Amino acid sequence: MREFKDKLAKAGKIIEIERSVESKYEVASICAEFDRKGTKKPVFFHAVDGKHKVIMNALGGREILAELLGTSPAELAPFLAEIGNEGKVKIVEDSPTKEVIKEPDLSELPILTYFPGDGGAYITGGVVVAELDGVRNASIHRLMVLDDKRLAARLVPPRHLYKMHREAIERGEELKVGIAIGVEDPLVLLAASTRVPPGKEFNYAAALTKEPVELFKLSNGVAIPHAEIALEGFIGKERAKEGPFLDITGTYDRIREEPVITLTRMYHRKDPIYHAILPAGGEHKLLMGVPYEPLIFRAVERVARVKNVFLTEGGCCYLHAVVQIKKEGEGEAKNAIIAAFAAHPSLKSVVVVDSDIDIFSPDEVEYAIATRVRWNEDVVFIPGAKGSSLDPSAENGLTTKLGIDATKELGQEERYERVVTTE
Repeated sequence: MREFKDKLAKAGKIIEIERSVESKYEVASICAEFDRKGTKKPVFFHAVDGKHKVIMNALGGREILAELLGTSPAELAPFLAEIGNEGKVKIVEDSPTKEVIKEPDLSELPILTYFPGDGGAYITGGVVVAELDGVRNASIHRLMVLDDKRLAARLVPPRHLYKMHREAIERGEELKVGIAIGVEDPLVLLAASTRVPPGKEFNYAAALTKEPVELFKLSNGVAIPHAEIALEGFIGKERAKEGPFLDITGTYDRIREEPVITLTRMYHRKDPIYHAILPAGGEHKLLMGVPYEPLIFRAVERVARVKNVFLTEGGCCYLHAVVQIKKEGEGEAKNAIIAAFAAHPSLKSVVVVDSDIDIFSPDEVEYAIATRVRWNEDVVFIPGAKGSSLDPSAENGLTTKLGIDATKELGQEERYERVVTTE
């Protein structure tokens, strides 16, 4: 993370805040203001609570991610759809993360409290790694501080870490975990946020970076990537209230009883850089949304000639998608709608457009809806479908999903031709 930060600083692509700022509300307030202004640059704080270094918005925009991947922001979905998950993972003996090893004490870290309604201070940028039966999982979860050695972890059913913890408890075991904060390569964050086959997150990260990903083992045997800070512990039977927490929609998620991570050891580099993700900010939306775009792309590819996919800003980069196809047969757009919903079950609406529509322009997409949709024929409603728990309009987790075929009628293209003025 520090090499990434230094590279950005040399290129003038990072905002640096040198004055002392408070970890409670002030850091989040500054970042939220940049976010409201559409600033996509990472923000580096030199003196949180007078002494800690904190980086936020590390992957705050499609431009930063595209540059890391060597592609363009508009081509992220088709680019990522071509990436496999067979990169190499290498276990190494030592790590710069081990420069300091000590008893866990979360009060020594600049863990942020973001908003006045939060249930407490939260770790938001930690990659949680667990291993069970030789299968390793890496994922990002919000972690609420309970005291100096315990965290309440939001584990979402039926995702992999949730199932691993359930399996361990049913056996009468504790699930050993490691938490990496400020990972060496930011692309590991994308990999940990992406739905890949079980145990393939770090292989996928290696495919993204085009070089092996190094992991080192904590004293409990769990192998994690190099990071600025690492926490070691286990998830047992204990549960605690977690929340409220501001989630991707900018609204508060409810309080739940969630599993507790009990920490047994803490590691960090000398003068570590703490990475935090602003709830509902640009980095949060990118890490939750962009990983679904290639999944939708590959699903639609089976039923139509897909060109691109975009999870829209107005849809929280999570609930609304625009799918661009080169239509070759009537009915393909509706099949694309069904495929998109299957690939991303939290999706609430899908608009399918032709290849002449700029899917990144809300005006262009609305134009396609206005001029190419016959409401009695081109709209698909799926009532009573399971939606996202983050959607405040959902009732008991159920919603009505909407699909719109905003493509031109084949054989009638001249009716839809747009006249472009020339000098």
